[in-house]
Amino acid sequence: MVTLEMMPPLMFGGLVVFLLIGFPVAFSLAAVGLFFGFLSIELGFFTTAYLGNLPFRVFGIMSNELLLSIPFFTLMGAVLERCGLAEDLLEGTGQLFGKIPGGLAVAVVLVGAVLGAITGTVAASVIAMGMISLPVMLRYGYDMRIATGVIAASGTIAQLIPPSLVLILLGDQLGKSVGDMYAGAIGPSMLQVLLFLLFIAGVAILQPHRVPPLPPEALGPRGWPLYWRVIKGMVPSIVLIFLVLGTIFLGLATPTEAGAMGACGAIALAAINRRLTWPLMRQAMENTMRLTAMVIFILVGSTVFSLVFQGVDGGLWIEHMLSHLPGGQTGFLIFVNIFVFFLAFFLDFFEIVFIVVPLLGPVAAKLDINLVWFGVLLCVNMQTSFMHPPFGFALFYLRGVAPKTVLTKDIYWGAIPWLCMQLVLVAIVILWPQSVTYWLDAGTGVDPSSVVIDVPMPDLTDEAPPLIFK
Repeated sequence: MVTLEMMPPLMFGGLVVFLLIGFPVAFSLAAVGLFFGFLSIELGFFTTAYLGNLPFRVFGIMSNELLLSIPFFTLMGAVLERCGLAEDLLEGTGQLFGKIPGGLAVAVVLVGAVLGAITGTVAASVIAMGMISLPVMLRYGYDMRIATGVIAASGTIAQLIPPSLVLILLGDQLGKSVGDMYAGAIGPSMLQVLLFLLFIAGVAILQPHRVPPLPPEALGPRGWPLYWRVIKGMVPSIVLIFLVLGTIFLGLATPTEAGAMGACGAIALAAINRRLTWPLMRQAMENTMRLTAMVIFILVGSTVFSLVFQGVDGGLWIEHMLSHLPGGQTGFLIFVNIFVFFLAFFLDFFEIVFIVVPLLGPVAAKLDINLVWFGVLLCVNMQTSFMHPPFGFALFYLRGVAPKTVLTKDIYWGAIPWLCMQLVLVAIVILWPQSVTYWLDAGTGVDPSSVVIDVPMPDLTDEAPPLIFK
């Protein structure tokens, strides 16, 4: 006989079976949720009226204005991927740093950070840098694994650095504002770039033959033509970063409004570069429609699953299991990060956000963990899903644009040092929470519990005058 206590692990196991079979995640979530929902009604764990909440939850998803920022940011990234901004940035920055050992790799990291701050998508960064810089790096003697690794890793910065789509979804699932999530991610983003640059500097010092400087004939003219080219590439980027992030941090726009301005700015930039064509816009809108539809379907499927899961006390099961781990907060964080790291081998970051985070958030809150810090920590961890098989999308994007002389095994081996640096960042964020919380709003400094408000009460001893109706 199936008891109520058996339902949560059975639901979780059923979902794992569907995913291992290879059935689409959105439909797996909905199918498992509905099956166990009808089974729970038959067994008397809840009534049919409980599932009546489902249409209201679906309507809540469709009417969530925050999620409207996803197609805006996606459209912005898709347009910028094709408008020539990445080419201008890489060409100028590469020539600026190319005369020193490892200079071209430094340029790739810096441009990857800038592209991440204006596109929020990994694909745009990896594809653009793979097509432009990888042939140059290989032509002038860069170690193949260093070249492929730095391009793939620099593209994944887009997942952590605002305006990352992952941060938007994490904020929505954890009930925190996107502005706080973006502010909290500033410190880890800077640390990630610093770790990458330190690694390149170490290779340049210890093994300079793996990252040689570019020869003089490849550097082009020096002086003010060069600096003008760098400024020409950077100024539009800075303007777009302000439109998207500056307006959010200053409180001038919501994430949805900032995304709309960013999309308009990307289209204007494409027009300025004389690359705004109907095929470009058509491809950008198709990519945006495909990604947005995928997110919405996964959200609908996850709300079906979570409604039934909560109805059979699944939240209490998860809470009891995770809150009693040895070590308290530290034990919980170690377990969660190991769990998410291995989940990333089988699920992409969208699926992890919608399936796992709603189950972990309440437990983290009960353990008195700052949810903004917790969300940024998970985002740092989920970067690794782009850098290892079988869902290493950054590696797949690079494989698609790399020359045939680049072997797939070199791409995978080249990713390992950068994957380790991402895990180092996870440890830094755990051991140094101020790397996230320092950038959050410090508040007014007033303890709300110390505020006393005296409200004068009316004198009710006198009899009220009678009401006279005319």
